[in-house]
Amino acid sequence: MDISIAILKIAMHGAKKTQIVYGVNLNSTIANKYISTLEGKKLIERKENIFITTDKGRVYEKTASELQIH
Repeated sequence: MDISIAILKIAMHGAKKTQIVYGVNLNSTIANKYISTLEGKKLIERKENIFITTDKGRVYEKTASELQIH
């Protein structure tokens, strides 16, 4: 869950996959799995080669931060 929250934070204003990989310190294969899961849950979306946290993702991240889940 920490990784998912970190990805959502990095993508708040848009981020390339490389920025996400380095920001969360993952290899590309594992990052792809997390990104795919977040896309499937509509928490993040891809616009060309940029990933952006959706409104639903922002609410999720904010709630997790408030609850100090991560």
